[in-house]
Amino acid sequence: MHDDEKHLRAALRVAARGVSHTSPNPAVGAVIVRGGRVLARGFHRKAGGPHAEIEALHALKNPALARGATLYVTLEPCSTHGRTPPCVEAIIRAGFARVVVGAVDPNPAHAGRGLELLRAAGLAVTSGVLENECRELNAGFNKWIVTGLPLVIAKAGMSLDGRLTRPPGEGRWLTSPAARADAMRLRARVDAILIGAQTLRADNPRLTVRGVPGSRQPWRVIVTRSCDLPKRAHVFTDAHRDRTLVFRGQSLRTVLRELGRRGLSSVLLEGGGRVLGDAFDRRLVDRIHFYLAPLLCGGPVPAIGGRGVAATIAAPQLRHPHYQKIGSDLRLTAEVAYPL
Repeated sequence: MHDDEKHLRAALRVAARGVSHTSPNPAVGAVIVRGGRVLARGFHRKAGGPHAEIEALHALKNPALARGATLYVTLEPCSTHGRTPPCVEAIIRAGFARVVVGAVDPNPAHAGRGLELLRAAGLAVTSGVLENECRELNAGFNKWIVTGLPLVIAKAGMSLDGRLTRPPGEGRWLTSPAARADAMRLRARVDAILIGAQTLRADNPRLTVRGVPGSRQPWRVIVTRSCDLPKRAHVFTDAHRDRTLVFRGQSLRTVLRELGRRGLSSVLLEGGGRVLGDAFDRRLVDRIHFYLAPLLCGGPVPAIGGRGVAATIAAPQLRHPHYQKIGSDLRLTAEVAYPL
């Protein structure tokens, strides 16, 4: 089991190279091992391209080396024909003796079927090794493939008293450069960034990924009631203007459903307070990613607006909260659970 975890961690590391580039497919990594020695690695690079298992097979110097070897893969090999042939067939043909899988495919249409086919062909199959880590790698895909909705992450940089901005005329940023760099890495991992029209008018944000080598630009989504938006805003005029979407007069759930229909499996809500409040009121937020600056700004506008809850017992709860100091700020990440 120790060796299984070691080699599956190697598969996780290589899988991470595909994060944000494979959507709507999951990021997957594979490692081929024989006699304790790693022979080849592969990862899914982009939707429509070879899957991780096939990439690893192609990386072998001699295809015959796969016979009798062990394949480590972070996600159950596919068993149906999509844009590429089923990976289970290639695995069986290659002659692997054993396959070690991290997480079972969450797609209800064929969850576990790939493992059954491999066992029926005589391969030894072990599943559930580092399952939590492997599932976390594709949290967005796991929700989207089952519900059709993207994973929704509420992100904000705020003062300790829950304000999003400094007093007028004192600049835009509350958080430290280190926290803003960390937020850029978060942007680089999602499919879309969503804001409200008020934030667009007040801040004219670029909503781009900067300082993250190899990243791709997420979609930029603007929700508005009136569509009275500044035509010269960066999102409408810069080099990424073709990756900007505007939704007028639609509920946030409807917007998220449409983004899911377009194959976007993760959305970062960056504000403002009205959008974040609406998302919590409608129980749409799956996770939070808050940066708390050591400031007390005061003022009338909270980071999270909306109706709020009528009683504490009805308030969203944070599960598995994690705190980390970044620069002068404190980052809080957690999953959001709603009372029944």
